[in-house]
Order: sequence, then C-alpha cells, then structure tokens
Amino acid sequence: MGNLTGKSMIGSRNGVAGTETFYATNPATGGRLQPGFFVANDTEVETAVHLAVEAFPVFSRVSGKDKGIFLSKIAEKIEARAVDIIERAESETALPKGRLQGETARTCGQLRLFAQVVEEGSWLAARIDRADPERKPLPKPDVRSLLRPLGPVVVFGASNFPLAFSVAGGDTASAFAAGNPVIVKCHAAHPGTGELVGHAVRESVRECGLPEGAFSLLFGPGSRIGSALVKHPLVKAGGFTGSRAAGRALMDLCSSRPEPIPFFAEMSSTNPVFVLPGALRDRGEAIAEGLHGSFTLGAGQFCTKPGMVFLPHGTDDSVFRNRVRELVTVSPEFKLLTAAIHSSYRSSVKSRSSGAAAVVAEAQEPAPGAAFSAASVLFETDAAAFLEKPDLEEEIFGPTTLLVREASHEAMLTIARGLEGHLTATIHGTDQDLREFSDLIAILERKVGRLVLNAFPTGVEVCHAMVHGGPYPSTSDGRSTSVGSQAIFRFTRAVCYQGFPNHALPEELRDDNPLGIWRMVDGRMTREAITRK
Repeated sequence: MGNLTGKSMIGSRNGVAGTETFYATNPATGGRLQPGFFVANDTEVETAVHLAVEAFPVFSRVSGKDKGIFLSKIAEKIEARAVDIIERAESETALPKGRLQGETARTCGQLRLFAQVVEEGSWLAARIDRADPERKPLPKPDVRSLLRPLGPVVVFGASNFPLAFSVAGGDTASAFAAGNPVIVKCHAAHPGTGELVGHAVRESVRECGLPEGAFSLLFGPGSRIGSALVKHPLVKAGGFTGSRAAGRALMDLCSSRPEPIPFFAEMSSTNPVFVLPGALRDRGEAIAEGLHGSFTLGAGQFCTKPGMVFLPHGTDDSVFRNRVRELVTVSPEFKLLTAAIHSSYRSSVKSRSSGAAAVVAEAQEPAPGAAFSAASVLFETDAAAFLEKPDLEEEIFGPTTLLVREASHEAMLTIARGLEGHLTATIHGTDQDLREFSDLIAILERKVGRLVLNAFPTGVEVCHAMVHGGPYPSTSDGRSTSVGSQAIFRFTRAVCYQGFPNHALPEELRDDNPLGIWRMVDGRMTREAITRK
C-alpha cells in the first residue's frame, strides 16, 4: 500500500503534524487503522483558501485543451496507483473489491468525460448577437456572452462513495472543468483513500504547470473545517453529498453569509417505486428479485436506494410479496460504512418497528460485537396508514425498504402529490399501465429529477443526459445535477460583453472563432467565423 503521511495537502506543501488526530476505522472489524490523520488548523485553512484565490486568475483562463490534459492526467495517475487505492479503500469501507474497482473506473470515466467536454468547448454557451447600427428607432449594440467560473470551490467527500463522490469525484471534476480551484474537505471515514487520490491530483497540478492553489486537501471534522471553509469570504461555492442534517446546516451557513454563495447539496432521498397492475400480474416475481437486489446493493447505502414501494389495490400481490420476504430472510450480513450510519440504521429500524409499519421479514441478526454489521429488514403497511403517517417517507440509510399495499389509482395520485422531492421515482408498468396512469407520471415529473421505467434507480449512468438531482430535500437546488456533463453548469455564471472590439474579447467570442467551437450567432448554431455589420 502507498505511503500515507496523515497530513493535509495545502497546495504543493504538506500540512503540519499537529496534536489533534483522528483515525479511520475498519467497518468489518471495528479496528483502528494506521496512520493517524492530523486535523488541519486555522492557518492551514486560511492558506488553502488564499492559495486558491491566487490560482484563480490563471486557472480560470486555462484553455479547454489544457484543462482536458489535466483532467485526463488525474485519471491516468489514479489508474497507476489503483491497487494501493483499492486496498486502502477496502480497509476503510469494507466494500468489496469488485465494487471499488468499478468505482475507480467510474471516477476515471467522469474525469475523461469532462476532459472531452472542455476540449470540445460548446459547454461555454457562447452567444453572439451582432450589432445593427441601422436598426430603428435605436441602433442595436454588439452583445456577446459565455459562461465563466465562480472562484474557489469547496467540495465535501461523501461517506458512501470513497472515490466517485470524493477527492477526485464528480464535484471536483466538474468544478475543475469549469475553471475553478478546488479545496476538498476529505471525509473522515476514508482519509487514507483520500490522501492517495490527493497525491494523484497534486502531481497532475504540478506536471501540468498549473498554480499550486488549484488543489488542496484538508483533513478534519466537517463541523469545524467544513464550516470554516464555506463561511470564508473568499470561497465562492460548495458541493456536498451526505445527510440532510449536515447538508442543511452547511446550506444555511452559505445563505446567511454577508455575500451568500451557491451550495449544491445532495441530501436524503427515499426514491419511491410504483408497481402498476399489469406489471405486477405479468412479472411480479422478477420485479421482487430486482427490488431486493436494488435496496440491498451496497448494503442499502446508495442515495438512489428504493426505500418505499407502492403496490396496487385489486391485484394479487402475493407472489411479489412472498418472494421479497424470502429473499430478505436469506440476505447475508451487511457491513455499514461508519459507526454513525450503523447507529442511525439500528435506531431508525427500531423506531419504525414500533410505529405504523410492521416487520414482515428480516435476516438473521448479526452476532453481538460484529463491528458495523447490520441485517436486512422488510417493512409493510397499507396506503391508508401511509397517508396518515408522513414520517414513513423518511429515508432509512441501510438494507431495508417499505412495502405499501392496497394503493388504489386515486391513492397513488394522492401519495405522489404529497411526496417530498426525491432523486428518482420508478414505475413498473405495461404499455396499458402507462396509458392508464399517465396522470401519475405527470405528478412525478414535478417531484423527482429522474424517472425510471421497468428498471431500478440504483446505478447512475455517467453521461451527457443524466440528471442526478431533484427538488428539495433531495438536493438544495433542484435545477442542477451532480452526475453527467451538465454538472459543470453548477460552478459557472454568465458574463456578457457589450460593444467590445474583437481583440479584447475572450477567444470563444471572437469573430474568427479560433477555437472552432459551436456558438449561437444571431439565434443560429454555427461554427463559422463571422464578420461584423
């Protein structure tokens, strides 16, 4: 395994070996992992921000081609040390090697996707409206616009994705792609994994000749380090994946600053599934098997886990329910990521068990003292009880789901109207079902960022069209996505240039289009050079 220092990365320099330390824990054994990691002090936080501010004028003007080289180099360096990264991540998360190998590939794929986006250039949304001095009653000025980066961005690593949503994950990649320096607050659950990936990023900064402040990595508690970062007056945006409580606290800090800043938080989501009558009749057992695989995938610690499943009134659901119960009963023992997640899962299951939902199946309880082990649990209620108990919609992070029976067409519509914002909603239905329940789909469009048909929401494709976001509280801003190439737009703002001579304009807006990018000129998309009227 690669050598770990336990020290923060402040640009090109290492943090100090202070007196306050913390350790990662192996979720499978409960044992402490070496080395200890030093909590960044106030001076290091301040230095990281100032280095990012100094880097911004240079980094924000790096060409798309050179940013593409930088992002691709990070991917190459992660792949070159993948064995060490995966070995450490296994120890810190108890996630299986195959899952971590896939996540490494996804992380590198994200970086290369953004490399392609910035090299191609049309993401800048360059627009040109040429002047018309003869227009009456007033001449029309020459007006041009494009997207510009915001400034230093703080990224919070996620507990459940030690690679794809962490140090070099999607938030970091998209912020870099837009031209923003990044300061990462590493998640305390997997600091060793974070440090190894951090070295790959820092080496890429150096080898690409970029200013050192383009990247820093800080260790320490989010309540202190993270809060100090988002409150810093020189920080311009933040990206977060985690719990609603932590996300909301940081969101409030960002909005209450003297200069509020955008904060893109992905928070809780229970991801409703609606099984419609025709689908339940035709393939109830197959849907049951897919559901079990989805809500136990990654020990139920995916933000897209289906946490509530609505079954129709008037259709025999016994095959479906019996199969889900059978699979839950024989589910293996799961390892949760952290002590806090483990404690929350146990208390949430206990609380729901004493409420309006009944436990109808559960796997064998782990032996006492089995570190962060947990058993799968299946709850059941009916539509009438669900409508009376809004807390049944709340997310339980772990290998459990809730079956809601006897939902009539009208009950499904009432339930859908009352849902909070979620990342996804899933519908299992035949063509006839879709025609009969078109009103349900119209409601769900307003409640989620991604509608899934005849599949399951776990597994988020990294592509141009993907939307991984949704109305509050699934995210802090339902107009954005944290996955896919559209994530780049979170860390930008539009800037307009009116009446500028050609030589004073950014290259993307010049008459001759030296970068050859797609631009909107007088309302028409083109790559052609233009002449002024």
